[in-house]
Amino acid sequence: MQSIPVSIEAGAVSGLAQWFHTPLGAYLLQHEFAWFDTEVSDVFGFNALQVGLPEFDFLRANRMPLHACLGVDGPVRVRADACEMPFSSGGVDLVVLPHALEFSHNPHQLLREVQRVLRPEGRVVISAFNPWSLWGLARVARARSERYPWCGQFVALPRIKDWLALLGFEVAAGRMTAYVPPCRGERWLARCGFMEAAGDRWWPFAGGVYFLHGVKRVNGVRLITPRWRMASSRRRLLSPVPQRITQRDGACHRRHAAD
Repeated sequence: MQSIPVSIEAGAVSGLAQWFHTPLGAYLLQHEFAWFDTEVSDVFGFNALQVGLPEFDFLRANRMPLHACLGVDGPVRVRADACEMPFSSGGVDLVVLPHALEFSHNPHQLLREVQRVLRPEGRVVISAFNPWSLWGLARVARARSERYPWCGQFVALPRIKDWLALLGFEVAAGRMTAYVPPCRGERWLARCGFMEAAGDRWWPFAGGVYFLHGVKRVNGVRLITPRWRMASSRRRLLSPVPQRITQRDGACHRRHAAD
């Protein structure tokens, strides 16, 4: 496969990876690993795909035999544009999108490609920055900044849910994190740590980052059970049911026996 020229997405991946090494980025990365590890650990199949951020392994807790990272730059296994994935339809069991939507030139098309390559009942796990949060306000204040992650196009959670619903995905799980203000220093992050627990209770919609776990649903698909289960079910349905014998039935039985 020929290399695709480096586009704006390649710079976004590289710059965002560098930002994750800052105190604020490392704080967020710890929460993101915890979410991805929980959500992908029990997803089974053969092929798992990560889109973007090849410097970090968000599939580390998954036990599928094949893991691949797709991107246009960096230590990726598949070098390609995420909006034109070089995979056959229905050949992937799990796709993770760690902040791939905010730095894509066409996030809706990216989700369409994810829907195409996933098999029925396949899973997609998403993390994205929330514009309706203190982090979103910081991005507005830095509207002309070219630094990461503030240069990304933060997509609102309701819009992502609408896109997923239109593409036939059902949201199986989701949550928010990073309720602390986007402080640069470790000392301020430690002082504001109490806001994480308070945010889940008092303002659950205002986390700096949201997570979604979607399942691809296909109408008309049903689970075919093994034949031995069906045979066992029939045997249970045809098993004899003991009946109560009344005194009158007993007398009739003795009279017929005497005759």
